[in-house]
Amino acid sequence: QVQLVESGGGLVQAGDSLTLSCAVSGPINSNTAIGWFRQAPAMEREFVAALRWRMGGSIYADSVKGRFTISKDSAKNTVYLQMISLKLEDTAVYYCAIDRSPILSTMRIASSYDYWGQGTQVTVSS
Repeated sequence: QVQLVESGGGLVQAGDSLTLSCAVSGPINSNTAIGWFRQAPAMEREFVAALRWRMGGSIYADSVKGRFTISKDSAKNTVYLQMISLKLEDTAVYYCAIDRSPILSTMRIASSYDYWGQGTQVTVSS
């Protein structure tokens, strides 16, 4: 049974930086993808970034490319989302998720993921 726990959210000012963490329980197989999604008030859940745990390769939403970086620490079974130059529109609950059998064409789609964390709130103020 896979479990994920996000942490690191908070209240920051526009232009600031913040790093989120997602701790994953249990072993992670070579074909697993881990993604970050976010959901703002009155909005649908939106893809942010994803990586393949062991095969490598990262993808990003156009809205965050160049500002956010997804990475992992295999020894700690933890994935990170480093965010810089935060904007008001980055305000959302951020979730990490696992897709056990990902394909490239669906890694940006929330419904493709099998397990989800509880989310962590990021609020960016002016």
